[in-house]
Parts: sequence; C-alpha cells; structure tokens
Amino acid sequence: MERSLIILKPDAVQRGLIGPILSRLEQRGLKLLGMKLMRIDDALARRHYAVHEGKPFFASLVEYITSGPVVVAVIGGNGVIQMVRNTVGATNPSNAAAGTIRGDFAVEIGRNLIHASDSPENGEAEVKLFFQTEELVDWERSTDAWIYE
Repeated sequence: MERSLIILKPDAVQRGLIGPILSRLEQRGLKLLGMKLMRIDDALARRHYAVHEGKPFFASLVEYITSGPVVVAVIGGNGVIQMVRNTVGATNPSNAAAGTIRGDFAVEIGRNLIHASDSPENGEAEVKLFFQTEELVDWERSTDAWIYE
C-alpha cells in the first residue's frame, strides 16, 4: 500500500475548503490513515521544501506554508500517489482540469490549496516528517471490497 502526505494549505483552511477537499479524496475511494490541524514552523517547512532550497521561490514557499494553520493528512491505498495527484490537478491552477481540486477551487499557483506527495518514496519521507507511527491508524473499511478487486 502506498501512502501520500497531503497538506491543505493556509488558503484552503482560511477559505473553508477542508471538508470539500477531503470529501473529494474520500469519494474517490481513498482511505484516510491520519489527520491533524497544525501550524508548520520554519524548521519543518525548510525540511519539507528542502528540494527547492536555493531556488528563487524557496523563501516564499516557507513563508506561505508557515503563515497560518494547515491540515496534514495521510492517504493510503493501492496506487494512491497517482490517484491523489490526478484528483488534485496540475500545480498551476490555470493548467488544472475542471473537476480537479485545483481546477475547481484555485486561481493562482501561489495559492493552490493542497500539497500531495509526488512519488512513493517522497510519500514515505513526507509522512515521517509530519507523523509519528502511533498517530497513524491502519484499519479495514467495510467498503474496501467494493473499491478494490
């Protein structure tokens, strides 16, 4: 089973889109393994965005993700990385397809509502940055037989 970290960024929280965004992921058949409301501090933001360090937009990424509360969650399932990314849509909302989270709710790249892991390896690394093992719940859903073959 793959795991993806998602972050509902400060714009999603401030705009009251936590429920609609999480509903889209759940309605897709994806399983929530952990979730919390938090503020990301500067050190955690820098570790999370370390791959972008040295790029001109690094400072603004850190400043924005630390500017307000976020919801972080772990989504698990078979092939979940690609399914979440397809549901989220392109990073730049002007390129995101209608029906995706960003295509329906976002306008600018700097306020694109949600982060989702881009590979199984990054998913695992990101989950470990934000969650302790005991904060995650591995559980069986009665609907899994209707979702997975």
